[in-house]
Amino acid sequence: MPLTIKTAKKLVRETDSGELALSQQPGYRYKEVKSNYGGVEQRWLLVESQKRRDADLKKLETKLKKQELECQKKLKALSQKEFACPEDARREARRLLKKSKFHQLSHIKIQKIEAKTGETGYKVTGKIEVDEEKVNPERQQAGRFVLATNVLDVTKLSSEGMLREYKNQQQVERGFGFLKDPLFLTDSVFLKSPERIEVLGCIMGLCLLVYTLAQRELRQTLERTKSQVKDQLGALTARPTIRWIFQCFQSIHCLVNDGVKQITNLTEERISLLKFFPSACQRYYLLP
Repeated sequence: MPLTIKTAKKLVRETDSGELALSQQPGYRYKEVKSNYGGVEQRWLLVESQKRRDADLKKLETKLKKQELECQKKLKALSQKEFACPEDARREARRLLKKSKFHQLSHIKIQKIEAKTGETGYKVTGKIEVDEEKVNPERQQAGRFVLATNVLDVTKLSSEGMLREYKNQQQVERGFGFLKDPLFLTDSVFLKSPERIEVLGCIMGLCLLVYTLAQRELRQTLERTKSQVKDQLGALTARPTIRWIFQCFQSIHCLVNDGVKQITNLTEERISLLKFFPSACQRYYLLP
């Protein structure tokens, strides 16, 4: 369930950790609740992943530090301003972090000074602090997500079964995300009739099948031969994505000269990659 739905967002933010039961899946906890969303009786499973929680909390702390630096710059600029009266200074201090998502200005002090004009002026000092009331809900929902099903019979689909099915489908979800990448131009295709939408879905499913089989073939061969290939960062890995391998084979062309086929830009590195694929793939590039 998307957390843009208020009920789902409330569930992940207000459920106490003590209410979550340990899952048979290592690193997961959950709580099942009933829902009637959109007029449909459903079972919602609030899931907390420890690995995902650690990552979310790390991202949150990084975001807090970054925003604190921005707030400090604003405070420094404000502290250098001179105001004609305490009310003006106090008003600007209140407005300083009004739009800040996680921080607030505390220990506000209005200091009386002698302005450059010789008249009395005022300056603001204060302290940037994390607004715990705003941050705590973010910490609470870290690593959490909601699964939903309209299968109401727990004997047909238990809470453990929901989580297990979700994990089994994660590879498929990542694959469809890959197929929808602008690189494949699928996002620019507009279809109106249900029949054509079904056909496109069928084609995408077939492409995903080929993609997954190719990736599995490559990884199994690397494991069997105890070999590694370079990833996007140049580091060696035994679990490359087939997407990266596709990118490695860009700008390769087949030329026909006097009836003789030739493959251009087939470097030694690309030839070495092809050795991890079946002979049919190698023959496609005219390799013996």
